[in-house]
Amino acid sequence: MLSFFEASLTQLAIHRVGNKTLDEHYILSEQPLHLQDELLPKLLMQYFLTPFEKVSEVYRLAHSSGDLELNELYHFVRLFFEGEIDFHTMSQQVTKHLYESSNHPKIKAGEVYVAQFDQVQLEGEVLRGIGIFKSETKETYLKVYPEQGAFKIDYEEEAINIHKLDKGCLIVESEKEEGYKVLAVDQTNRQNEAVYWKDDFMGVVVRNDSFHQTGNLMQVCKTFVSEKLDEAFEMERADKIDLLNRSAAYFKEKEVFQLDEFSEEVLGNPEAITMFKDYKTSFEDLHDVAIGDSFEISNQAVKKESKIFKSILKLDKNFHIYIHGKREYIEKGFDEEKGKSYYKLYFDQES
Repeated sequence: MLSFFEASLTQLAIHRVGNKTLDEHYILSEQPLHLQDELLPKLLMQYFLTPFEKVSEVYRLAHSSGDLELNELYHFVRLFFEGEIDFHTMSQQVTKHLYESSNHPKIKAGEVYVAQFDQVQLEGEVLRGIGIFKSETKETYLKVYPEQGAFKIDYEEEAINIHKLDKGCLIVESEKEEGYKVLAVDQTNRQNEAVYWKDDFMGVVVRNDSFHQTGNLMQVCKTFVSEKLDEAFEMERADKIDLLNRSAAYFKEKEVFQLDEFSEEVLGNPEAITMFKDYKTSFEDLHDVAIGDSFEISNQAVKKESKIFKSILKLDKNFHIYIHGKREYIEKGFDEEKGKSYYKLYFDQES
């Protein structure tokens, strides 16, 4: 989704934040860093932006009140984009806000990098962006080098692995009124203390576009077929797999999701259709999301969510049957003599 092969790192400031609850402080640099080495900006670009190449979710900065200016990160980045404050002032204010957001005792201290990028490409637009990154994890590296006809070895402690960005966000200068387009990564942990990055510091919400509507609706289908249908119908596992396969096929073959069309083509049964629509509504209420009755299907989301539509029929620990279609070619029975259930499969040829 993000491409930066033509991008450039134009400004960089480095600060440090501690854990506020542990009475650690923050340290602000007095001026931006001037990069003289030609290789260093390329290494930093790799360190900062490579993790975003596989990120498909686009967020927006938001505030529960609905007033975007109350989101501190939005406020300071907007002021910079509009030329009301300079880059370094913005980087200092962002760092102070991150410090104020570090209110869990397990949050680690670390360096904060605030960077300006030009010519980053996101969703077909070439944009200016602000990146905020935090390095928390340090490693020890060995250095081997020749000296006087032999080799010597040394080490460096508390070094940073440029292939392991801990936390980062990228705010691109697009759709300001909606809270900008924002990408986020957090690769250090998934525990409660980690939510501060997206929730407390960034204050982001998922953009409810076709990608997320497709993904959410596919999750609704998966859970409904796997769990909810049992409340009203007795269904064999093979029938559920067939229903999941037909659901997945609908998303792969159609360009637009239509709730009534999907219900008739995939479910068919009036009682099941009513149950499905009710479950969709309850899912929206529970997760505080809105899934339209009609929306464009995202191929990216279909590819991602298809993994949860498992078509495997597991029989004890002896057999796994992969069912890709043609439910009528599978018959289930019970052998009285052996006292075991069986499946009978019909096919034309084996390979």
